[in-house]
Amino acid sequence: MAGFTTRPVIMGTHGVVTSGHYLATAAGFRIMQHGGNAIDAAATMCFCLNLLEPQSNGIGGEVPTLIYFAKAREVFAISGMGWSPGAFTIDWCRAQGLDLIPGDGYLPACVPAVVDTWATALARFGTMSFAQVLQPAIELAAQGFPVYPRLHDSLRANWHKFTELYPTTGEVYYPNGRPPEVGEVLRNADFAQTLHRMCAAEEEHRHKGRVAGIEAARDAFYTGPIAECIVEFITQHPVEDASGTAHAGLLAYADMAEWHATVEQPVTVPYKGLDVHKCPAWTQGPTFLQHLTLLAGFDLPRLQHNSSDYLHLWIESAKLAFADREAYYGDPLFDQVPLDVLLSSEYAAARRHLIGKRASLEMRPGDVGHGVPAYATVEVAADNRRALGIRARAVKDLGLGHAHVGDTTHLDAVDREGNMVAATPSGGWIGTSPVIQGLGFPLGTRGQMFYLNPERPNALAPHKRPRATLTPSLVTKQGEPFMVFGTPGGDGQEQWLLQFFLNYITFGMNLQEALDAPTVYSVHFPSSFYPRRAYPGRVVTESRLAPEALLELGRRGHEVVVTDAWSNGRSWVFVTIRTTVLSSVVRPPKGTSATLWAGRTEDQAEGVRLHMAAAPCKTLGGEVVIDHQPSAES
Repeated sequence: MAGFTTRPVIMGTHGVVTSGHYLATAAGFRIMQHGGNAIDAAATMCFCLNLLEPQSNGIGGEVPTLIYFAKAREVFAISGMGWSPGAFTIDWCRAQGLDLIPGDGYLPACVPAVVDTWATALARFGTMSFAQVLQPAIELAAQGFPVYPRLHDSLRANWHKFTELYPTTGEVYYPNGRPPEVGEVLRNADFAQTLHRMCAAEEEHRHKGRVAGIEAARDAFYTGPIAECIVEFITQHPVEDASGTAHAGLLAYADMAEWHATVEQPVTVPYKGLDVHKCPAWTQGPTFLQHLTLLAGFDLPRLQHNSSDYLHLWIESAKLAFADREAYYGDPLFDQVPLDVLLSSEYAAARRHLIGKRASLEMRPGDVGHGVPAYATVEVAADNRRALGIRARAVKDLGLGHAHVGDTTHLDAVDREGNMVAATPSGGWIGTSPVIQGLGFPLGTRGQMFYLNPERPNALAPHKRPRATLTPSLVTKQGEPFMVFGTPGGDGQEQWLLQFFLNYITFGMNLQEALDAPTVYSVHFPSSFYPRRAYPGRVVTESRLAPEALLELGRRGHEVVVTDAWSNGRSWVFVTIRTTVLSSVVRPPKGTSATLWAGRTEDQAEGVRLHMAAAPCKTLGGEVVIDHQPSAES
């Protein structure tokens, strides 16, 4: 018998949609009811999330996407990650004295990827027009939606920023000159008009066919008045960023016009009769696969779930996988990423011997045949300065933490034909770049993830994709659809996802038990986000883990920091498909939802929002000391 879970596993037979906001989920369900497939529904949910969760993602950001296309029985990755401006170079940074790319403002902006990602997906795998999938988002933007607590809290916390530094953001989000209260209706007329422009372009070309219409809608964004408005605004309205200097944007019209999303092959490894698929090394996705391959050599059930032995092994193997991320991952169009070696059983076997009885405090990337790269063993800013030959610059704390766990969202969709979509929208959030006047959305800041040492992978270069943290997951079984899942959480994403996956596949929990189980994540390695700090030996754990296990981790040399009981992962949403039954679960903390279609019956599970205090915990002489403090994030 299953133990207590926060909610039941929801099951149906016709389709399932899940997302970080219930109105987006309802919109995706509406698309399926009107004959759309999983790809159509996923596109609709994403555009709705861009509007509904502006503190977590936006149409100016990114959306790495995995699709299982049932007709072909094949998995595809869509590169929902825009490239960097042609004018943004390492030499430019050296001349400006920048030792780190700031995490805010215009400098880290890449080409917005959301529109062409879904245009590409719809044209190749979908069934509907752009206007059909955009209609729910247009309605929500024009008619408004109720402000919910997390959005209210974000708008209230950023009052000074949005009225002084980013006044165009305040014009949209403070319509009455103040942060809207929970339950007040918030509209974004400029966002609605932006979507209308794309629909109008599609209508003009509809006589040429569905795909031609979609391409015209896409062009209205990247080569028409929307692109012109973006470039004009960021060049004429410089904004101060974390460097302490006001910079205009470097993104040019040509950067926008020349970029296109690409359909690629995913990176795949087998595990217990399943094939696990991730986006390529322009994301951190392969770390999941490396970590899984390392753990495949151990008898995990014998160690017992979330015991000190299991957690120690899990944390130490995570350190090895993420050390390789720092050393080898980058845009494969620019960088030679040796995934054939990194994902091999031979390499994993050699790496397992590095795991000892005590916590490692070192960065230990592997040797793939050319020696261990020294740049991956030192602090990021120091390596940048060495390569640039410049002095250190003052660091501004943006208050976002190592893992950047408060941003990003996620969505999944599965239809009765077996099509599956997992997508992780992020970037383009309102907190780090001003809303572009007349368009209703800001640009992203993903370029902060580049390095400034030209000798290493993921180094800044014109028209290159930064290595993103965003990482949807898709699993097949003997070529058939099995599961899609994902989570927000920056550098924590792969770590929480792998724990869920092992709970379900290896430890035999049901979906909801696997999702509800407490988790940990390491911050041992450099953050992907400005200012790129690392905390050697530190692991963040949920307070629901057994105290004796945490004490033992402390004795083994881990610095244990205990957080709220449900703090790891904000809007996890997962789907599995077996024969003709679809199942979905969501993690409780902050407003996720799932809707399934079973004949004429629909079940909707709306997430529960929890407000808790952070509980940092440090090891002192073999004891765990918990010091309760207010959390900066609800």
